[in-house]
Amino acid sequence: MAQGYRAHLGPRPTAQDEPVSTESLTLRGGAGRPLVLVHGLMGRGTTWSRQVPWLTRFGAVYTYDAPWHRGREVEDPEPVSTERFVADLADAVAGLGRPAVLIGHSMGGLHSWCLAAQRFELVSALVVEDMAPDFVGRTTGPWEPWVHALPVEYSTAEQVYDEYGPIAGRYFLEAFDRTATGWRLHGSPARWMEIAAQWGTRDYWQQWQAVRAPVLLIEAGDSVAPPGQMRRMAELGVDARYVHVEGAGHLVHDDAPERYREAVETFLAALPEDP
Repeated sequence: MAQGYRAHLGPRPTAQDEPVSTESLTLRGGAGRPLVLVHGLMGRGTTWSRQVPWLTRFGAVYTYDAPWHRGREVEDPEPVSTERFVADLADAVAGLGRPAVLIGHSMGGLHSWCLAAQRFELVSALVVEDMAPDFVGRTTGPWEPWVHALPVEYSTAEQVYDEYGPIAGRYFLEAFDRTATGWRLHGSPARWMEIAAQWGTRDYWQQWQAVRAPVLLIEAGDSVAPPGQMRRMAELGVDARYVHVEGAGHLVHDDAPERYREAVETFLAALPEDP
């Protein structure tokens, strides 16, 4: 997924509240139904800064930091697995005390629909951005040398933009740990490779077909998903809508922000009132 990048809680929130954090969730503002933003591989909750303001109109917005993405020195004692990610996300969402809308990008979309399949009572609706169920047989080999060669720390923002480009560069500046001397990777490249490698060994069609919550599927024109899979997801989904964003890269929400916002706002506005 990094290759695509390259081209419990406090009181019920209000819009004026300061961010409130736990280990994995940060309250960003809004009130009412919880909306949890779930980042992709090598991402972090802080990368949703441009989406949080307009999303607060639809509920209480939280950002989520997944295991192995919480800081360079923060390790997780469990083995890397999809099940570990889903269990951690489940614990975070369960702490909200009511079903949440999960808005997931890439890896975050996968873990969100796996949670919806396993713990339907925790998830009221889903947005899945540019992720498919089946990468079996694909390997991380072509881009492992690049990932392992990443410096632990960048001394200037220009270095980050040179490495990742204007869209992903801004994204990673928001994800990395800010230090006194620059921007430091917020996780281990070896762990990130291990996470991605697992997707080449199994598929997640069974989990997808078990989802019963309403879903919005957003596919990038320049998608990392194997051709046709997200359209097939829409065909097999119980209550799924599909949007293809022509010309957008993997980070649709930042590369085509107006189209992404239009699709998500239309979807959220049509959801039934939270009981």
